[in-house]
Amino acid sequence: MGAGMGDGETVSTSEAGGCALCRERGPQTLGFDFTMAFQPIIDLPQRRVFAREALVRGTDGSGAGAVLSQVTADNRYAFDQRCRVKAIEEAARLGVEDAISINFMPNAIYEPSACIRRTLVAAARHNWPLERIIFEFTEAEQIDPTHLQRIFEEYRRIGFKVAIDDFGAGFSGLRWLADLKPDIVKLDMELIRHVDVDPRRRAIVASVVTMCDALGAELIAEGVETPSELEALQDVGVTLFQGYLFARPTLGAPAEITWPPLHEGPAADLEAPNPQARSA
Repeated sequence: MGAGMGDGETVSTSEAGGCALCRERGPQTLGFDFTMAFQPIIDLPQRRVFAREALVRGTDGSGAGAVLSQVTADNRYAFDQRCRVKAIEEAARLGVEDAISINFMPNAIYEPSACIRRTLVAAARHNWPLERIIFEFTEAEQIDPTHLQRIFEEYRRIGFKVAIDDFGAGFSGLRWLADLKPDIVKLDMELIRHVDVDPRRRAIVASVVTMCDALGAELIAEGVETPSELEALQDVGVTLFQGYLFARPTLGAPAEITWPPLHEGPAADLEAPNPQARSA
């Protein structure tokens, strides 16, 4: 694997170009090591890789849960910083030529323009173009909307793309679309599951497709697992996909992709089910 952070290594504020609050809190020790697996996001009509999402894994191959269980308030900043650098290091080492998508923790960012400097140093070191970096935000904890908006604005100014992950799972999804103006929206997999047999889910996904088109945001359906789910999603206009149907996350090499046929069937019937017909 690429250069790793050892158990005793710290993220210093001088190295990261930290802000005043970073300096106040002092350096943080991560206390554990990890690596990155990559899962492709595909553009099915174009038969190309749109991006590869960097997913944390233990150095022993353990899953993300085992790594994230070690993240605390005391090492969250160090972990977030190291995730960004590790994703770039590993993608460069593996010869990835596609964009990489990196999850980030908004509450680990004190000052957006200062806390991004370690990422910029890593990108320059590995000759990684900034336009080939996507930062994904998931509404997993209480976040100050103004602070998050400042992060998105700064990242776009630098040249990154920004994404809302798991859209449809949180409480502020529509507000985030209006305020954050994301480049990419990733649809929550719970909306994807059973979309092939649930007209209500198809209607919701179709509405999000229309909304993203109007907002100029690209829509990704994540967690696609079956050919029938894929067909239903194509019927309502989705073109970007991520899921086990195409490739699982892999360590040590870019994943081999299973390219399913492009479905060109009739548009899905998006009418909501009739309660009277259902009870007949």
